[in-house]
Amino acid sequence: MPPSHSGRSWARVLVLTLVALALCGAASASVGDRSAEFRKCLEVCRAENCAPGKEQTPIPLRRRLLLWNCASECDYTCQHIVTAARVADARPIVQFHGKWPFYRFLGMQEPFSVLFSLGNLWAHWDGLRKVRASVPASYPLRPWYEWLARIGITSWVFSALFHTRDFPLTEQLDYFAAGASVLYGMYYSPIRIFRLDRPSPRRRSLLRLWSLLCALLYLAHVAYLKGVRWDYTYNMAANVAAGIVQNILWSWFSYDRYRKSRRSWATWPGLVVAWVTFAMSMELFDFPPWLGCIDAHSLWHLLTIGPTILWYNFLVKDSRADLAGTERLKA
Repeated sequence: MPPSHSGRSWARVLVLTLVALALCGAASASVGDRSAEFRKCLEVCRAENCAPGKEQTPIPLRRRLLLWNCASECDYTCQHIVTAARVADARPIVQFHGKWPFYRFLGMQEPFSVLFSLGNLWAHWDGLRKVRASVPASYPLRPWYEWLARIGITSWVFSALFHTRDFPLTEQLDYFAAGASVLYGMYYSPIRIFRLDRPSPRRRSLLRLWSLLCALLYLAHVAYLKGVRWDYTYNMAANVAAGIVQNILWSWFSYDRYRKSRRSWATWPGLVVAWVTFAMSMELFDFPPWLGCIDAHSLWHLLTIGPTILWYNFLVKDSRADLAGTERLKA
């Protein structure tokens, strides 16, 4: 991509980021759970079903295993009673507790977000398999690529858990794992791009300093969210900032590598950056879920599966080319 086009692209990304942060702050309160009709429905449901001495409606085992109880059943039921009434009156569907009123499946609150999270988990697992099968253990960057896959797998496990059942614990695990994944992406990018893995005293010192800085940034991030304030807007801003840094680095690397080598696969990092940026834009166009299950957030998860697969293919190609070049130099 020519530099002039790149500048305009990043300007657009910055605008989208600012809008996303504005929407994130504006969505902290939900109309649905504050409405009088929802509160009244909850009051009646809990009085009739959850009060001591009242006969509770049986909860199937598969839902009890996911910790659904009388109170949460009432909350779920009232969300859909209120939503059905609003649709019948031609009023817009609203969110409850910061989320759309999804239809659950097998006890999962957001089944398609769970499904697509598992799809991303598979993409990282398959990427780990490709790296181990195609990149020699002696290649110095392989450990960083393996950790990329391991952290990716962990983050998508916690994403699937969070979308299965939204509790404070599952939310925190999801956020901290996602933060670790984004920060690790920012961490290993300059290691590959500037080859900080190579055995020279200066580069080794830079690698130690960079590693320490990233570790401290992550610890400070977690400490702030846990010990000072659970701030959604700050969390989004921190992840976007780390993402922009690595996207700029890989966009430059992709352009420079293709310009020098004319290898088509050298454009893949730039393609992945554009693809992921488009996927993130799904968060800007939030809408009530289609069929009661598919919303913008789940589509974001769907759209990140493809670039993850392409990314590991690039890492393998790049590693092989690097090894081939090293061998030619030795010869």
